[in-house]
Amino acid sequence: MRLSIIFFSFLISFTAFAQTEDTELVAGPKITFSESTFEFGEITQGDRVEHIFEYTNTGTSPLVLASVRTTCGCTATDWEKEPIAPGEKSSIKVKFNSTGKIGMQNKVVTIMSNAVNNPERVKIVTNVLRPEPVSTGDGEG
Repeated sequence: MRLSIIFFSFLISFTAFAQTEDTELVAGPKITFSESTFEFGEITQGDRVEHIFEYTNTGTSPLVLASVRTTCGCTATDWEKEPIAPGEKSSIKVKFNSTGKIGMQNKVVTIMSNAVNNPERVKIVTNVLRPEPVSTGDGEG
C-alpha cells in the first residue's frame, strides 16, 4: 500500500513538471518585432541613415510604450505614443547621424513598455568609412 502511494505521488509530480510553458497563455501585452537587428552595411562619415523597426502587439491587452532610449546622441527615434491594441502593428523609426564617427557602430535602442517582455531591444549596425579626399581640381592628387 505504501509503495502504491509513493508511486502515485511520483506520477503526479512528474506529470506536473512535464507541462511546458508553450501551452500556457500569458495574459497582457507583448511586443514582437519583425527583426531585432538592421545592418546598413558601409556608409560614409557624415551620412544620415534611418530604418523603421516594425512590431506587433501579440499579447492580449493594449501595449503602451513608455520610452524608447538610445545609447548616444547620434541616434534618434520616433515612435507611437498611443496604445496599440492586441493584434495591431506599429513601428519605431531609428535615425543615425554618422558625423564624427568612424569604424563599426553598434547602436542599441531600448524599448520600455507595459509588455510582459519588457524591456525589449533592437539595434542598428554599420561600418562608417572615412570620407573620400576632396579634389582641388588643380591637376595634382
